[in-house]
Amino acid sequence: MRFIDLPEHGGPEVMQVAQGEKPEPAAGEVLIRVQAAGVNRPDVIQRQGFYPPPPGASPVLGLEVAGEVSAVGADVTRWKVGDRVCALTNGGGYAEYAVAPAEQCLPIPEGLTAVEAAALPETFFTVWSNLVHRAHLNAGEVLLVHGGSSGIGTAAIQIGRALGARVFVTAGSEDKCRACEQLGAERAINYRSEDFVAVVNEATDGHGADVVLDMVGGAYVDRNIQLAARDGRIVNIAFLAGAQVEVNMLPVMLKRLVLTGSTLRPQPPATKAAIASDLTKVVWPLLNQGKIRPVIAATFVLEDVADAHRLMESSSHIGKIVLTL
Repeated sequence: MRFIDLPEHGGPEVMQVAQGEKPEPAAGEVLIRVQAAGVNRPDVIQRQGFYPPPPGASPVLGLEVAGEVSAVGADVTRWKVGDRVCALTNGGGYAEYAVAPAEQCLPIPEGLTAVEAAALPETFFTVWSNLVHRAHLNAGEVLLVHGGSSGIGTAAIQIGRALGARVFVTAGSEDKCRACEQLGAERAINYRSEDFVAVVNEATDGHGADVVLDMVGGAYVDRNIQLAARDGRIVNIAFLAGAQVEVNMLPVMLKRLVLTGSTLRPQPPATKAAIASDLTKVVWPLLNQGKIRPVIAATFVLEDVADAHRLMESSSHIGKIVLTL
């Protein structure tokens, strides 16, 4: 099979198309003939050498795929050869064949292409895990999502709305802001020209944000604390603007705030299976009905993976970047 090899860490140019043996599914795993693979920020960080795969995981980049089941390992009863699935992998997605735990596979929603389905697993698992399992977002609460036009952001807008929250986002251009509002954000804030603390406080009559989903970090950490409502929950899933910051912790105590964060890939299989179960019950029916849809920014053939990573690093896209095979 063809796959993307990473002989050394560095810029996008270090990735190479190579030939290798296709993997074999172990017990509890399925082998997927990959038709499309999502590109995610963790792939970029792994390529740069700052996010090594956990023990036992494939060193090949790629955390989400869509395609057809090609083989099943022992003890797999839910899936059979020929089933159309999308899957959260533990690595190995940038390849013509990839293995995934059976419990991390989901059916491709009705009416979605493989490209659209490949944009779901890593993003929707991440958003659900952080908004629901960690932040306990409730109907009627105020949700602020930084990076609203990213793959994570576009999913968080739609899931937040489906859960009954008032959704506010930040984005870096008027086009991105309008795209976020078309997806269901009550207000998209252009962080280059507006103060998100002031805008959200005004829109909520001083209540602030009950939940903040932040991938920016840096100076946003202290401003999130300023904006958070009493008993608010602030979840960091990345620190694109830096992780080392100085903040005033007194408001954390006075407002009884929860500051938390997570990464998805190192979490145990049981946790990922629980997320998959929740998504199957709550989000997949909405996808099947067309009430939620992934936003695709661009597609690239496998050989153009470097261009896909360059687009990811530019942050100029709206939605998900997908490789096609």
